[in-house]
Amino acid sequence: MKQTYRAMQVRSADALEMVERDIPAPGFGEVVLDVEACGVCGADAADIANADPSLPFPRVPGHEVVGRIRALGQGVPPLWKLGQRVGVGRLGGPCHACTECRKGLFQLCLNQPVVGSSCDGGYAEAMVARASGLVSIPAELDAEEAAPILCAGIATFNALKKCGAQAGDLVAIFGIGGLGHMAVQYARKMGFNVAAIGRGADIAEDAAALGAHTYIDTHVADPVDALKAMGGAQAIVSTVADNGATARLVGALAPGGRLTILAPGKDASALPTGLMVRGERSVAGSITGSPYENERALQFSVLAGIRPSIEIVPLAQANAALQRMKSGKAKFRVVLTMAR
Repeated sequence: MKQTYRAMQVRSADALEMVERDIPAPGFGEVVLDVEACGVCGADAADIANADPSLPFPRVPGHEVVGRIRALGQGVPPLWKLGQRVGVGRLGGPCHACTECRKGLFQLCLNQPVVGSSCDGGYAEAMVARASGLVSIPAELDAEEAAPILCAGIATFNALKKCGAQAGDLVAIFGIGGLGHMAVQYARKMGFNVAAIGRGADIAEDAAALGAHTYIDTHVADPVDALKAMGGAQAIVSTVADNGATARLVGALAPGGRLTILAPGKDASALPTGLMVRGERSVAGSITGSPYENERALQFSVLAGIRPSIEIVPLAQANAALQRMKSGKAKFRVVLTMAR
C-alpha cells in the first residue's frame, strides 16, 4: 500500500502548490481516508485567502470529501469499517461533550474542526478525519456526485426543511448557482410551488430544467413586486452574499413567512423591522447540518433523483478549478477527482 500521497496545499493567498506527504497515522477517534473526490466550494477561496496564521500551516483546503476508510484509530465506533465509503463535510465532527452537543444540536458544536480551515481538508489523496464527523455514502451515488451534497446539498436541504412552508406553498430561491441549483431541485421534490430568482434571461432555461415553476429575472422585474403579485412567498431561501438585496426580500414574504439566509454578506444592512412586526415575518440563518442530517440529504437525493450539476477536474488542476468556480461560469459545481 502506497505510503505517500499528493496534496494541494495553500502556498499564498491566491495559489496552491502540489506536495508529496507521508500518509499519517490516525489519532484516537480518528480515521484516515483514501480520498476519491472533493468538491470546490466558495468557502474554499475564503479559506485560502484568509488562512489564519495562528492555525497549523501550510493547510490543505476542501470540505466536500468522499473516500474510503484506509486506517482506523483507537476508539472509533464499530459502525465504521476498513474500506467503507464515507464522506466529510464542512463540520469536522462534534465533541459530544459541550452544552450544544448535549442538547443534540451537533451542528452548533464549537469544539469541532472546520474542515479545510482549522484542519486539513480534501484537496488531497488522503486525509485524517474525526469519526464523529463521518457520513455514510449511498452506493447509488458516484463519489463526484456525492461530494457537493455534503455542503451545498445539506445546506439547502436543511434550510428548506426548516423554512416553515408546507407542500403547495410558494417558496422562492434567491440565486441560481452552486447552492441555488440544489435548492430549486429539493424545493420542487418537496412539493413546493417554486420561484427561482436570478440575473439574466440565460438562466431561465436552467431554472425550468431544475424544477422551478416560475423564473424571475431581476434584470427586468423587481422580485419583491413579482412575488407579492403571486400572493407572497411563505418562505424564501437566499443563497446570495448580498445583505442589502436579501433584506429587501422580507417585503416579498406572506404574513408569517420566513427568510432563510445561507450566504451572509459583509455589508451591513438594516432589516425592515416594521414589515417583520406587522406581518410576523421572520429572518433566520441556517448552517449546513450534522452528519445524520447529511445522510438524510444524501438519501433524499437518491430517492428523489436529485443530483448536482458538476464539472470534474483532476487534483493537479486545483488552481484552475478554483478560478473556474470564482468566475461564476461553472455549471454549477466543480469537483476534484483523485484519479490520475
